[in-house]
Amino acid sequence: MPSIFTKIIDGDLPGHFVWRDDVCVVFLTIAPLKPGHALVVPRAEVESWTDLDLGVMKHLSGVAHAIGRALDKAYHPEKVGLTILGLEVPHVHLHVSCIWKPTDLDFGNADANASPESVAKEAVIVRSALRDLGYDQVVDR
Repeated sequence: MPSIFTKIIDGDLPGHFVWRDDVCVVFLTIAPLKPGHALVVPRAEVESWTDLDLGVMKHLSGVAHAIGRALDKAYHPEKVGLTILGLEVPHVHLHVSCIWKPTDLDFGNADANASPESVAKEAVIVRSALRDLGYDQVVDR
């Protein structure tokens, strides 16, 4: 059975995408820690990041770096965080999120009630920052 992320990648479920390439996609989470909280997800459905091909992991890291730069440009946080947890969805994904204080990385504080409209608005902001930084993998859906 495909993961929820595979269903989003395949278009069977909605997603607010900001990046697409041959290896991965990036979309904003529906339960953000902070505005712009993005997930870098490989197209291949692999459960653990340690099972990824090293080249794929390097690619995901590079894309996460680009997303982090965009979040920094758009939101001016104290820091931009990168985490890999893999506890809820059995499909590797890297969280890229703004940090102003340590509790900003507490997933217990995620906004589970974020409206699709607010997530869509943040996606526009992240896409704009990516374009301003010169990335051409930005998508408008």
